[in-house]
Amino acid sequence: MTAMLVDTNVFLDLITNDPEWGEWSAGRLAAAMSRGRVVVNDVIYAELSIRFDDVERLDAMLADFQTALDPMPRQALFDAGKAFRRYRASGGLRTGVLPDFFIGAHAAAARLPLLTRDARRYRAYFPTAELITP
Repeated sequence: MTAMLVDTNVFLDLITNDPEWGEWSAGRLAAAMSRGRVVVNDVIYAELSIRFDDVERLDAMLADFQTALDPMPRQALFDAGKAFRRYRASGGLRTGVLPDFFIGAHAAAARLPLLTRDARRYRAYFPTAELITP
């Protein structure tokens, strides 16, 4: 049984009934659930918390999707910082991108496929990460 890391945007598509991406995200998440463990990391959990009034409701939503919290390995934390430094050195903006580096580094370091619909930065900075994308 294999595990899959699921990006924030997939869950947001479902909880907001996104008209463009909701169906794709629902289908891919269902497929991931049928193949193995579905996990989020600390950063994804924190990003999702913005949409919930309390921790119990967020945990209930994750439980509905049989999703576990998988802490990031230390190597992923280190790799995220290095990738972010490369990004900044190449002229990348500071605002709002660091979480993607943590998520991509976690997928690469732990060799977890990443279900996401926002693959551009992951492909550029974590080329060894297996991405499940539209």
